[in-house]
Amino acid sequence: MNLLIRSAIVIDKKSEFHNDKVDILIKNGIISNIARSIKNSNNYKELKFDNLHVSVGWFDYSISCGQPGYEERDNMKNTLDVASKSGFTCIGIQPNTNPVIDKRSEIEYIKLLSSDNIVTAHPIGSLTKKSEGNKLSEIFDMGEGGAIAFGDYKRSIKNPNILKLALQYSNNSNYPILSFPNTMDISENGVVNENVTSTVLGLNPIPSFSEHLNIQRDLTILEYAGGKLHIPTISTEKSCELIRNAKKRGLNVTCSTTIHNLFFDDQYLSGYNTNFKVLPPLRSLADIESLKTAVKDGTIDLVTCDHNPLNIELKDLEFENAAFGTIGLESCFGALNKLFSTKSAIQILTRGRSIFLLNSSTISIGESADITLFNPNYDYIFSENEIFSKSKNSIFKNTKLKGRVYGIISNNKVKLNV
Repeated sequence: MNLLIRSAIVIDKKSEFHNDKVDILIKNGIISNIARSIKNSNNYKELKFDNLHVSVGWFDYSISCGQPGYEERDNMKNTLDVASKSGFTCIGIQPNTNPVIDKRSEIEYIKLLSSDNIVTAHPIGSLTKKSEGNKLSEIFDMGEGGAIAFGDYKRSIKNPNILKLALQYSNNSNYPILSFPNTMDISENGVVNENVTSTVLGLNPIPSFSEHLNIQRDLTILEYAGGKLHIPTISTEKSCELIRNAKKRGLNVTCSTTIHNLFFDDQYLSGYNTNFKVLPPLRSLADIESLKTAVKDGTIDLVTCDHNPLNIELKDLEFENAAFGTIGLESCFGALNKLFSTKSAIQILTRGRSIFLLNSSTISIGESADITLFNPNYDYIFSENEIFSKSKNSIFKNTKLKGRVYGIISNNKVKLNV
């Protein structure tokens, strides 16, 4: 794959060309030259777009696919296509399939489904057998097969000894152990944040402290066992404080939040729109401000779109009975770029691979071309026309967003949206 990118502003702090407007020459998937102006002596295909910006390819570790077992929600081929159209060159695939991904053969199957694609997909193995929380999965074998982390998607680890054993294993393997922060004995049957809104709407609440209890327990176990703990999708001010203090004490803990928990508060639930039913639930405005601060100061390591396609039969129900979850790949950049400066949004989208021991490139001569092309100044209202997922359960429908993805370059391939 040979290309010449014209007049692109580089957003990459690791690159010597950061903030410069340059031409980028790519030969056989490798960046061979970067300069103010490059002569196209070999008549390579040229890419030139309005207000073109480029960065290292974006990464999100929490993507649900559906295949195998839930192909009515989506499949691997389309999920990778959605990721590419949304600017992502690398994604993690969650194990919430049928069967649950808890064996090496299933890890290898996911890798086979995603092989030879412009988007690189890395499977996450289930921490416990069938994600039932009773017995550790075959962690070593799955790691050998290509798993990058282990966790039970949206299911907390009820048995503390299981988390202890998993963290002790990660002392040597360095794989992140994911522990979803939700104390089920407290939040059971809850569907929304415990607040004035839950009382007004008459919906069962999920108290914030159901998240805090789980995090406090997990940090205590981490302090004892060592290892590498990742706490996915925190949602409250107190959670930020707990993790910030744990990091100051030197504990090996990382965490994420979701883009929708940064964008929407629980007042958006007034219309009983089930696309706003997510887990963790939408919290208060005070929580949102604390989450934003934690993203900026690095307490929160990753922001995920937590892409979870669900067919209409699971969403077109009474609020109490609808499933938790929203798709998010297509709207992620536009939402982040709306909340933060473009440079901050790109930093968020490109950080975090090291947590999962994944290589990260840079826009420099001699590097493999792993690039996202975009226009940060494109304002629009996100509608169903922007949804490429098979399922349409987007929390961002009819929301004003900012930023347009032109395409990606990765794995010696190029894919454009225009």
